[in-house]
Amino acid sequence: GERMNPNLMTAAHRSLRFGTKVKVTNANNGKSVVVRINDRGPFIRGRVLDLSKGAARAIGLTGRGVGMVVAEVQ
Repeated sequence: GERMNPNLMTAAHRSLRFGTKVKVTNANNGKSVVVRINDRGPFIRGRVLDLSKGAARAIGLTGRGVGMVVAEVQ
């Protein structure tokens, strides 16, 4: 596997193939980032993606830790 680096633009998803690029947009502020799927998860009901800290920081999701986003496979 790949070593976890919280500063990279990566995310976890339950079923997308590893390496898939996903554009993630914060629904509250319109900020976007493109992440690469490199892990499985999240395993909490109602959550679709688990962003790295770097990706969450880039779109302004670090304060609450969760938020509404729009995800588009690139």
